[in-house]
Amino acid sequence: MPTYRGSCHCGAVTFSLVSDIAELTTCDCSLCRQKNALMTKVHESGLTIERGEEQLSVYEWNTHRAKHFFCSRCGIYTFHRKRAAPDHFGVNVFCLEDFDPNNVPVRATEGIGMSVVDREARSQWPGPREAS
Repeated sequence: MPTYRGSCHCGAVTFSLVSDIAELTTCDCSLCRQKNALMTKVHESGLTIERGEEQLSVYEWNTHRAKHFFCSRCGIYTFHRKRAAPDHFGVNVFCLEDFDPNNVPVRATEGIGMSVVDREARSQWPGPREAS
């Protein structure tokens, strides 16, 4: 399997991933839309943080199952632990060195309809509402 190296914009966070990248995804949830994410799905065993783990900030919302990681210095979204597949990460392919996303098919995934269980949820967070 190929190995890719990646980093945030400022280089404080570096990582590697060992994975075949056969598909990229977009997501229409409120967070992914705003960060304009283009991701590849990688099993947790394929992602290694090489440097700067202490520089990562985490953003959790709604169910707190998904964990979105950003560099605390430059603010770049690097990867996230997936809500629907918590043993996988979605990796921001724009952080990968020498990777051309133009040669990989892109599939739109549906996140807008995922349930919202947070009683304090903003009205901008779509999806079916559940009592918690």
